[in-house]
Amino acid sequence: MSQLASTALSVLDLAPIRQGSSAAETFRDSVSLAQRVEQLGYTRYWLAEHHNIPGIASAATSVLIGHVAGHTSTLRVGSGGIMLPNHPPLVIAEQFGTLETLYPGRIDLGLGRAPGSDGVTMRALRRSAHAGVDDFPEQLTELRRYLGDAEPGQQVKAVPGQGTHVPIWLLGSSGYSAQLAARLGLPFAFAAQFAPGYLFEALRLYRDNFRPSEHLDKPYAMVGLPVIAAQNDSMAHYLATSAQQKFLNLIRGKPTQSQPPVEQLDWSPMEQSQVNQFLGAAVIGGPETVKAGLEEFQARTGADELMINSDFYDHADRLRSYEIVADVAR
Repeated sequence: MSQLASTALSVLDLAPIRQGSSAAETFRDSVSLAQRVEQLGYTRYWLAEHHNIPGIASAATSVLIGHVAGHTSTLRVGSGGIMLPNHPPLVIAEQFGTLETLYPGRIDLGLGRAPGSDGVTMRALRRSAHAGVDDFPEQLTELRRYLGDAEPGQQVKAVPGQGTHVPIWLLGSSGYSAQLAARLGLPFAFAAQFAPGYLFEALRLYRDNFRPSEHLDKPYAMVGLPVIAAQNDSMAHYLATSAQQKFLNLIRGKPTQSQPPVEQLDWSPMEQSQVNQFLGAAVIGGPETVKAGLEEFQARTGADELMINSDFYDHADRLRSYEIVADVAR
């Protein structure tokens, strides 16, 4: 059995809104995808907090997690992630305590520090420019206190939330969260689906500095990566132009809804290089190419779990991609 066959596979859904479509259709697609990957044996299904981005519908992340969890039965559903400095820790504890109470044993709380938005939106969220820079460990400690067993004399409690012990993951694209996760003995997820440059250094820092805890006795690293699988290599590269257009428009400061694939992209060499940096960890191709690419990626990273983000314009193509991945991995 290959190492890939014994590696857990999971899904990161950015809840993309297609050009000409709506958030309502996006939510229907998310439920459809979650139900299909549950059948295929994927481990968890995470949604990410973003704000004021026209092509992403997962702003009310905890609400959407509850919606997906309510339409599935065994899949772990969670956040990849909640941007903790955007919120009072008590509120997040109450939200995820509620989710865990409704769907016991199926909820994950992945946490990040980034705004998930631009500066203007950050101010609309009442988030200060320095939030998360120095105070993230304190916020995390407060949140964990609300999800743990109540302490003697504790005046403020998360109801529901207190005593639910919702599993917490730290997410990151640099060494900061890797080292914090290591110090606290928490699982760590690296965002190579858009920032692969620091992947190997972050994994090294996490594993080298890991301290066993009541949660984990050894490091557990999940790595997010983009995968575009189709019936053959040429079709996969054609379909991948939707993801490339997303990053190209982001670079140009004009984020858009998900665009249909195109035969050729109109970009400068510098723009192409920048897009390729975002998608540096991408595995794109037909079944055999994807199998080889995933095996190589898993061997190089030693990831305990792979969280796959597949960005397609057409929902049927996205479903098919996750089916191909499940087939070649097993």
